[in-house]
Amino acid sequence: MILVTVGMQLGFDRLIAAMDALARDLDEEVVAQTGKGTYTPRHMEARASIAPGEFEQLVTRSKVIVSHAGIGTVLTAQRMSRPIVLMPRRANLGEHRNDHQLATVDKLAMRSGIFVAMDESELAARIADGLAASDTASHPSPSVERLHRSLARFIETGRL
Repeated sequence: MILVTVGMQLGFDRLIAAMDALARDLDEEVVAQTGKGTYTPRHMEARASIAPGEFEQLVTRSKVIVSHAGIGTVLTAQRMSRPIVLMPRRANLGEHRNDHQLATVDKLAMRSGIFVAMDESELAARIADGLAASDTASHPSPSVERLHRSLARFIETGRL
């Protein structure tokens, strides 16, 4: 199953329409949370909102998540070890107030399990990459690993 989410604050009809076009030919169920968008999908299940508990279940069932470049969804995908395809909203297309989502994907593009489609033309290829991904667990940096070891030692011994 592919889970598509665009957040609740704004619609993202460009992403939803692109996914609807792709859903027709995918061999996967596609479920979309469409937010405040106006496009009505014909080839995938779509709901404006999904309750948090059900959303968590859908993430668990999903093989890949397709999303705007919202950091909350990125963190959820990483926490649940799910590959995520990000397509950023663009200010020049009236999809957001500024281009912070372009900056977000620029910083995240090389991370394990994160695939970036800059526009609709790249979406199918990035979804294929996400479906083929085998290791999406985030890998901590050496400094984070040292911090974890130090904390574990402190918890076990009371000494740093």
